[in-house]
Amino acid sequence: VKAIEQQEFPQYYPQPGWTEHDPKEILQSAISCSESAMNKVGAKKDDIAGIGITNQRETTVAWDKVTGEPLCRAIVWLDLRTAETARQLS
Repeated sequence: VKAIEQQEFPQYYPQPGWTEHDPKEILQSAISCSESAMNKVGAKKDDIAGIGITNQRETTVAWDKVTGEPLCRAIVWLDLRTAETARQLS
């Protein structure tokens, strides 16, 4: 590991119990962190052998397969909109 970088981005609460992230903000954060980490060590893209990116691991977003655009905001692990369905399944 040559460099580590992290960045916070906003959470949105459009309704009680709902928690979302903007997928484009997640992407921009990943790009910004990558560029910043590379700048810290003077790396160019050809110098990169691997990169690790994580975002709470249980955030879900759907993308349009034709346009590559997100269909909606990402649903975050903290979101409760499917809690009743989960209870019924358990």
